[in-house]
Amino acid sequence: MGDPQYLKYPQLALAQSLFTLASPSTSHSAKQASLTSLQDAIREHKMAPLYAYLAHPHHGKINASGESGSAMSPTLSRANPNTSSSGATLRRTSSINTTSIVGVLGGKMDRSVDLPWDEALYNELKADNEKELAAIAKEEEEATERAGETEIQAAQAKRAELYARIGDKAAALAEFEKLQEKTGILATKIDIVLAIIRIALFFDDKLLARHNIARATTLVESGGDWDRRNRLKAYNGLHLLTIRAHNLAAPLLLDSLSTFTSNELCPYSSLVVYATLAGAVSLPRRDFKSKVVDAPEIRAIFGADSDTDRLLALSGAPSAGTGGQDEEMTGDDNAAKDESSATPKPTAVNLTMLASGSASAEAQAAAEPKYDFKPLSTLINSLYTGQYSAFFRALSAVETNFLTQDRFLYEHTRWFVREMRLKAYTQLLASYRTVSLSSMASSFGVSVEWLDKDLAPFIASQRLQATIDRVQGVVSTVRGEGKGRQYNDVVRQGDQLITKLQKYGQVVRLRGSERS
Repeated sequence: MGDPQYLKYPQLALAQSLFTLASPSTSHSAKQASLTSLQDAIREHKMAPLYAYLAHPHHGKINASGESGSAMSPTLSRANPNTSSSGATLRRTSSINTTSIVGVLGGKMDRSVDLPWDEALYNELKADNEKELAAIAKEEEEATERAGETEIQAAQAKRAELYARIGDKAAALAEFEKLQEKTGILATKIDIVLAIIRIALFFDDKLLARHNIARATTLVESGGDWDRRNRLKAYNGLHLLTIRAHNLAAPLLLDSLSTFTSNELCPYSSLVVYATLAGAVSLPRRDFKSKVVDAPEIRAIFGADSDTDRLLALSGAPSAGTGGQDEEMTGDDNAAKDESSATPKPTAVNLTMLASGSASAEAQAAAEPKYDFKPLSTLINSLYTGQYSAFFRALSAVETNFLTQDRFLYEHTRWFVREMRLKAYTQLLASYRTVSLSSMASSFGVSVEWLDKDLAPFIASQRLQATIDRVQGVVSTVRGEGKGRQYNDVVRQGDQLITKLQKYGQVVRLRGSERS
């Protein structure tokens, strides 16, 4: 069906740079680096609309006076028919009501490093945009007079890509919708909708993303090729992650690890992080072991001892590192490690197929962000092996190094940390009928008072089937409710079925007597 189109813009890495610049949880050095990359991109791509949207002195999104303004916000009105209804699956995210490129921050922005407004620069960029638009209009006019429909659509596609490149959301969406109506090629229709989804992800418009993922799904199911079907899987998984549907996102993201081609969406290293976190918080223990802890794609990345080994793994070459051996845990709880969880060392994942366009897999691997995966590796392995003290330390490191540093994860940081603590508590208590608070606190490396305070909300909300006896200093698990509930359900449903069968028998006998 041809190579994918419209993949270059918008560049989602710019949205991450903007998040780093405005987030209160990022370091000053990271903010400075993000400011430099953002300014360079604005100049290189002539991004006048995005520059005004962000830094205008009166209604810019990241300046002190215009944080709540929307006069120059490139919002969608007519192109998104679903803006009036949020939907059940979007209720978990607070940013759904504040569609903005920095909406995930909830208004808590750090302006220690600011994006300065330069009126002369803005006018220069705007003039360049107008020249490009005039040239495209002239090309379209000539194509209308002398060429065919293909050349006309090519000019219109250039206009849509231009608006996507310079960050004019409303204009880009309008042009892509026009292009969608006029094209009859299924592959091109899918590419256009995928471009709209990336615009929605760039500006954190969750409703627009949901609507167009549904559109893309319909198109792909009507005859899309493998590559576009695979790309949509990654797009949908990332969108579900942003709306806190980790149980739905995990299968899609984990399946995408071995066939990932959507480099325009995120780097492969980031996909590994997203898939690991979604799987850790949502999958049951057996699936967690097979799909996350022992997943060869994840182990190949986590097992690399150095940047060189990691790049070798990404490019498909054999890794010289540990190659996926379980992380060695530090601390007194090493003896508790379950030797039976060890699995054979996997081979490096061959990601040479991920190269798109003229870029080689090696060049893509070299461009990957440099993550320290050790906290994440320790998190999943210590959770599975029951090394809860190491797990709590790793969870704190993951919160600091991953959750608070990524624009797709930031909004759900507190929820994720809370759910992972609950998962660890549930796993430990499943092995005991009664356990002392002091012993449990020692296992997690926390004080008895802190543990008591942390367990209480889970027990009160009945998410943890246990009771705390502070007089005896023990935590007692409440067993039998699950099976008892199932038994009562079977009895009740069986009684209803018998009643229905009796009524049906009476009706059949009555009709038989009428015929006789």
